Amino acid sequence: MATTLRLGLAGLGSMGRNHLRVISNHADTTLSAIADPDGAALEAAVAQTQARGFADPLAMIREAELDGVVIAAPTTAHLPLALAAIERGIPVMVEKPLAATVDDGMKIVAAARERGVRVQVGHVERYNPAVLEMGRLLREGWLSTIYAITSRRAGPFPARIRDVGVTVDLGTHDVDMLSWIAGERPVRVYAETAQRLHATHEDLTYGLMHFPSGATGFLDVDWLTPAKRRSLVVVGEEGMFELDYLTQKLTFTRSNVEMPQLIAGYATTFTGDVAEIAVATVEPLRAELDEFVRVLRTGERPYVDAEDGLWAVAIANALLEAASHHRPVDLSDLPSRLAAK
Repeated sequence: MATTLRLGLAGLGSMGRNHLRVISNHADTTLSAIADPDGAALEAAVAQTQARGFADPLAMIREAELDGVVIAAPTTAHLPLALAAIERGIPVMVEKPLAATVDDGMKIVAAARERGVRVQVGHVERYNPAVLEMGRLLREGWLSTIYAITSRRAGPFPARIRDVGVTVDLGTHDVDMLSWIAGERPVRVYAETAQRLHATHEDLTYGLMHFPSGATGFLDVDWLTPAKRRSLVVVGEEGMFELDYLTQKLTFTRSNVEMPQLIAGYATTFTGDVAEIAVATVEPLRAELDEFVRVLRTGERPYVDAEDGLWAVAIANALLEAASHHRPVDLSDLPSRLAAK
């Protein structure tokens, strides 16, 4: 393996362009090849980076000398591109979601296991420094019991996304995050969805997740909100964490039931002490690439691997099933079903 890792990038959409920027500016990586069917976008990226250009990402995987491949193509293209790289023994970082369907995701997982090739999944919020700090504090026991986790991921409609709806495209972030915070997978889910602007898929989802410990997760994802919003609230026995993914601000409000206050002289409420937690600001996508570099150099398991990505796809699709049938979906047998595929 070269001293500077040679990476190929499949896809020059919104996330692909972000990956191009981060890979090009990383001391340990060289963007050796880029693939996209959009000729103008490809020409501009090649001129900017001096990478070798391919109209067909499969041709890039076959012909370029690569140490790793970053797949930022549309979701429905993840399966053939990941399988092509795995077949050639090339480690892959796949943008979330891992795949559009559970079957496609399982094929990627199975191929990676069979060939012994590492697959990292781009659940970039897991690399957000505020998230990592909150996780550290949770492990230290700041909340001995988690009662509820609420996530909101909203923003304007992205005309570029046609192949999947908001649940698989955005909701996979949140089902992964809620499971990671709870430290367990949900055993039951329910959801309501709506289709307002998207031509073929849902663009709003409200989902509920029930965990074995009794914790409840709620996610609100949509492509209908005119301003981008990314927030997370974790409520537990000793207090509450509040996190803004965009600003990387993290606060903890300690429960205080011994000091009642009166509102307008008649309504009783209770307030807690609020502390802002210091967080060293880092671009999550850069941290995610740092992890991919580590995986390529050591061959060790990624922090977010193909199995994590598969679970996120499976839970997101269970939410869609629940919304379609207007009933909760039991996931208690999901581990055995995934293992049997």
